[in-house]
Amino acid sequence: MNLRQRWMERLINFYPPLVGAGIRSHTIDDRTVEVEMNLTSFNRNLVGVHFGGSLYAMCDPWFMLILMRLLGRDYIVWDKAASIQFKKPGRSRVRARFNIPVERVEEIRRDADAQGKIEPVFFVDVIGEEGEVVASVEKLLYVRRKKPI
Repeated sequence: MNLRQRWMERLINFYPPLVGAGIRSHTIDDRTVEVEMNLTSFNRNLVGVHFGGSLYAMCDPWFMLILMRLLGRDYIVWDKAASIQFKKPGRSRVRARFNIPVERVEEIRRDADAQGKIEPVFFVDVIGEEGEVVASVEKLLYVRRKKPI
């Protein structure tokens, strides 16, 4: 990862929707980002647990950003759809780990080159401090190779 990418990934922690919800990200390597959110008065709902919108916000951009970095500028990567299932109330700090293995990136690149566009699906669980699954998120992305100029 180059210096510009590192700087941009630190800067995202100051993006107002993430700051407001108390969401912090940490890039582990080119393929992995860890995100965490403490329970605060800014992301607590009426019954005292994590607000569902904040749980989704902590999962929203990461697969797209990781895949954009790994595929490079020759590909268009967009978020297309998402769903979230709430499993248990989030009563403390929650975390999620976003990772795209090398093999999956190469499969996406190969399929996008062959088919023109593809819509890969990714899954992540939001985990509470005691290891319980608080929410499960499914993300659908849109990927295609840019047309030559």
